[in-house]
Amino acid sequence: MLREVRVENGIVRGLPAADPRITSFKGIPFAAPPVGKNRWRAPQPAEDWDGVLEAFQFAPIAMQARPGVDKNNIYSREWHVDPDIPMSEDCLYLNVWTPATSPDERLPVFVWYFGGGLQVGYTSEMEFDGERIARRGVVVVTINYRLNVFGFLCHPEITREAPDAPANFGHLDQQFATRWVQRNIAAFGGDPNNITIGGQSAGGGSVLAQLTSPQNQGLCQKAIIQSGIFAPVYPSNRMPPRGRSLRDAESDGVKFFETLGVSSLEEARRLDAKYVMAKALEYKGFWGTVADGAFCVGNSFELFLDNKRLNVPVLLGHTSSEFLSKPRVETKDQLKDLAVNMFGDDADEFLRLCEFESDSIEEVLERASVNSIEYAVRLAGKANADTGVNAPLYYYVFAAEIPGWDNPGAFHSVDLWFFFETLAKCWRPFVGKHYDLARQMCNYWANFIKTGDPNGQDATGEDMPRWSPYTPAEPYAMVFGDRSEFVRERPGALVEFLVEQYFKKRG
Repeated sequence: MLREVRVENGIVRGLPAADPRITSFKGIPFAAPPVGKNRWRAPQPAEDWDGVLEAFQFAPIAMQARPGVDKNNIYSREWHVDPDIPMSEDCLYLNVWTPATSPDERLPVFVWYFGGGLQVGYTSEMEFDGERIARRGVVVVTINYRLNVFGFLCHPEITREAPDAPANFGHLDQQFATRWVQRNIAAFGGDPNNITIGGQSAGGGSVLAQLTSPQNQGLCQKAIIQSGIFAPVYPSNRMPPRGRSLRDAESDGVKFFETLGVSSLEEARRLDAKYVMAKALEYKGFWGTVADGAFCVGNSFELFLDNKRLNVPVLLGHTSSEFLSKPRVETKDQLKDLAVNMFGDDADEFLRLCEFESDSIEEVLERASVNSIEYAVRLAGKANADTGVNAPLYYYVFAAEIPGWDNPGAFHSVDLWFFFETLAKCWRPFVGKHYDLARQMCNYWANFIKTGDPNGQDATGEDMPRWSPYTPAEPYAMVFGDRSEFVRERPGALVEFLVEQYFKKRG
């Protein structure tokens, strides 16, 4: 087994995972600590170390709101269970799980970006254990990156100091870590020319940002976007901010410096990280992706539709109970006005599809409800064909029954337990069907990571249900319910209408 390897900065030693055929390396520095002069600066190279670095435990999590405090929050119950988990601004570390016994094996590589709205999250969340995927012949890497005000603050002084990298430091951390993987993963038995980047929620949005950055030619060969691709269905639907202007973000930064009580970048960099974090939480600003003209050159979803992206196979999807969007109106007259404003001469068709004349406004609005990720996936599928790209897209819907006293449904993020196949770490009373489903999902994901095609055999030796690529002619999804089932069912008439209207307006 590979228990000790040499990377560009020195020798690193790992430990046997629960399965001793897998070695885990935790807390490997991939960049210099982003503190002092490196705060609000693009990641810098890590320094060399002497002797052997014992990579035996996770590094501290990035600065963020203290996790696990609100016990009424589903994510505090689910995995943010330790309010006292170590936290530090010095957070640029990654973790590796490898099944290789030799550096010569050239195994496929999976690089994971965690979610949390770019505000919270960490690689040491218990569901992100890479061992089960590694058992399928994959080298798994999970990376930490800067969050919230530390990862996404902008300010005119920062722009003047570094016009080539004035923003998006969290995304630059992801990029820097992935480049580190390209240079070093062969030492762990991985293939630097067979890398899949993946993420869920804001991690999935980060994958989209990486795919559409003009800086990232050759960054990866495949991508997985889980619950991370969105399109607003109706006006006023709240969507994760994508690519806000640098000028607006700089203006927020100036106001935040006033909140900190400083008048210069130099002063702000001298402040204690805990103080900055506390002030950021008081300020209640949202720190996220910025169109800085360097890493990010616009709305990443629109860039994806325009084929301004890496042309690689993508596996993408969502859970069945998340991000349902409906018109924000209170009366039928208001809905009729909204329909005219949105669809013009086609307003009557929209109202017909919602069965406008029957039932109450509440029931009509329920019929108008659309999953905004499904909508985005179907837009992406049409654009993928219309632009002539035709890169393979594999679409899934996670709709499994989730047990527990809270009766949560297939809530946002619950699928993480399944494709990482880490159900045994969860408090929920999962039973045999859930473990069977998790095994198959992990198989599909591992197959895609290896070849760009999720299909293959189950551990039983039987072929798993065939998962065909998504096309406008065959707009079908793999549905993960009580079992895996490829459902040959077209989208609802309302969704098809909305997709048609989107491209009609777009021209």
